[in-house]
Amino acid sequence: MKMTRLPPVALLFAAGLAVAQAPAYPVKSVRLLVPSSPGGGTDILARVLAQKMSETFGQQFVVENRPGAGQVIGIEAVARSAPDGYTLLMAASAIVINEVLYAKPPYDTLRDFAPVTLGASLPNILVVHPALPVKSVRELIVLAKTRAGQLNYSSAGSGTSPHLSMELFRLMAGITLTHIPYKGSGPATVDLLAGQVQLSMPNVLTALPHIKGGKLRGLGVTSGKRATGLPDIPAIAETLPGYEAIQWYGILAPAGTTRDIVGKLQAEIARILVLPEVRDRLAADGADAVGSRPDEFAAYIRAELAKWGKVVKTGGIKLE
Repeated sequence: MKMTRLPPVALLFAAGLAVAQAPAYPVKSVRLLVPSSPGGGTDILARVLAQKMSETFGQQFVVENRPGAGQVIGIEAVARSAPDGYTLLMAASAIVINEVLYAKPPYDTLRDFAPVTLGASLPNILVVHPALPVKSVRELIVLAKTRAGQLNYSSAGSGTSPHLSMELFRLMAGITLTHIPYKGSGPATVDLLAGQVQLSMPNVLTALPHIKGGKLRGLGVTSGKRATGLPDIPAIAETLPGYEAIQWYGILAPAGTTRDIVGKLQAEIARILVLPEVRDRLAADGADAVGSRPDEFAAYIRAELAKWGKVVKTGGIKLE
């Protein structure tokens, strides 16, 4: 069949018509679900982004906190939402950790969501009570090998980022430590400060005031390189090459959301994340703005699932 070629003017008209007929986005308010309570890192970033996106798009981006069941309630709510760009998830690394911890996870991060962008990352930090006679990661490893199983570490609970970060460290260092889980970072820190446990891996924001006050000794951050705000504290990876365990925050849409909507959201969030006031706001909480393409974020999620799945299996970790 012979194809009829349109003249250039007709081609331009057809292209313009297609653009004109393309649905605008957004034309109404957008919900940004946070699967945890107000005040945490996930909530803080969500509110920063929501304010800026509301200004740019001329539609309200409304932060809605939906905590419960280890963030599963909020995560599932977005997974079941229409893939129209009007319900988004402000996810944290817990979305991946939950998936590898549950025997039958109630969602599949890669199947049920369309990654938009990795927004920010927050390292944990390996800290010890000052009474412990070590001043470096290497010295801690040597001591732990001579006192196998005698050193106790606290965490905010089984399956939390501080717990799995320490387990990854333990496995890579080839040492034995005893895990003491607490119901939250508050009591875990209190007993560490009191010397009831010898070490821990809280996030930087939690630990920094105690390090500056001389009540804790910081040995190494869990990011792949030194943290921007802590240049004098080495990365654990300087002693254990390849070690990295960070808390991260990113935007996900329901699976099936169009590439146009995902691309529009990603471009705007990436623009927001490089604004000085946004970077400064995140830095005040110990976090670094990231920004990534959707395919990069998808690859990162796959790598996180593989890494933490291996840690959970090797360490025999189960939710208590």
